[in-house]
Amino acid sequence: MNPATADLLTIFKQQREEADAQRTRAEKTYALAVLDETAALIRSLCPEAVYVNFAYYGNTRTLVLYGVLGEQSSPLGTCPWLWEESDQEHPLAEHGEKIGLDLQEGLAPYNSPAWARIRRNSAREGNDWLLELPPPDRAARIAELVREHHPEATAVVVDGRNAGGRIIEVIEDVAEDGSDNRTTRRRWNERCDDLLTALVAQMFALPDLADRHLIPVGSNYAHPYGSSLSDHVRRMPLPPTA
Repeated sequence: MNPATADLLTIFKQQREEADAQRTRAEKTYALAVLDETAALIRSLCPEAVYVNFAYYGNTRTLVLYGVLGEQSSPLGTCPWLWEESDQEHPLAEHGEKIGLDLQEGLAPYNSPAWARIRRNSAREGNDWLLELPPPDRAARIAELVREHHPEATAVVVDGRNAGGRIIEVIEDVAEDGSDNRTTRRRWNERCDDLLTALVAQMFALPDLADRHLIPVGSNYAHPYGSSLSDHVRRMPLPPTA
């Protein structure tokens, strides 16, 4: 192979990798947009909705919609049914087919961020799954979860290269010298960490939210784990919580 051909192959390989990365980002963004639209439709007709219940068939990437459930009343309780697909009197009934097809589309990509919101329905056996609807305001939900464990938190630092968007530091007001009072000792448990990671990853995947809530950390920022500085390392000011 002559040098000119080798150089062209290197260029084409880089272009292909960039195109693949761009397509992956677009697929994730679209999947989340579909999920958000579906959640808004469900909540408009059933405000107490928390979960969508369905069976999923991985070999065909298709699902069968069972209905919509509310919040679990206690750790030992079950999620109440708010609408079952067979109930044709409920306002959601006429939208059942659209909801099922939209969720199927949002879950079609193997790397869809929507998969992070799915868990097995422990109240039933077999091919039975619950998809937790995304919060109407992701930034507010992140702030709420963080402040449950760090009441003085004013911001977090996130790294989009780790699990799609992991929180790497919590900023708790300012130190005596006026600098940020930072900590990497996050006090939340593993389940809360998984939820926060999924929400932050979704913030990165949705350009409008990323532009609104994630700001550059500045060239003087020192990554707490020694990683190189990247545009994927951002500061996220936390909005006020009640």
